[in-house]
Amino acid sequence: MAEAILVRDVMTKDVKTVRPDSSVAEAVTKMDKFDIGSIVVAQGKRPLGIITERDILRKIVEPGLDPKTVKARQIMSSPLITVEENVSLEEAARLMARKGIKKLPVVRNEELVGIITSMDVVKHGPSLLDLLGELIWIRRVPRSVEPKTQR
Repeated sequence: MAEAILVRDVMTKDVKTVRPDSSVAEAVTKMDKFDIGSIVVAQGKRPLGIITERDILRKIVEPGLDPKTVKARQIMSSPLITVEENVSLEEAARLMARKGIKKLPVVRNEELVGIITSMDVVKHGPSLLDLLGELIWIRRVPRSVEPKTQR
């Protein structure tokens, strides 16, 4: 039997963060600088929430708010769903599918040590692609519709 791939083996360790009192404009600048689609909101090493491009579109751009005056804590997704670094990649993928998320901060003793994304699962766990398919299905189809099984 093959040895399980652990989250710590595939996570990105250099996670970009902003403070809760940072402006959304600061978060966007950092996301643009590092060409990333999300940023973790943290107080010191403790992750509190996450801001994604979708959050910015829906909570800032669409209502026409000024990103210089809105704080990160006001638009971050919270409570934050995290995973421990010693969890298997398969277990993390299942959590992502169950919660309908594509980015999962990684913690050690409640301190941020990394992040994994659905793309990490694709690259490092090709056998987990069915779980990602489930994630896509959950995000796009009303909950009342069940997926059909292939024969």
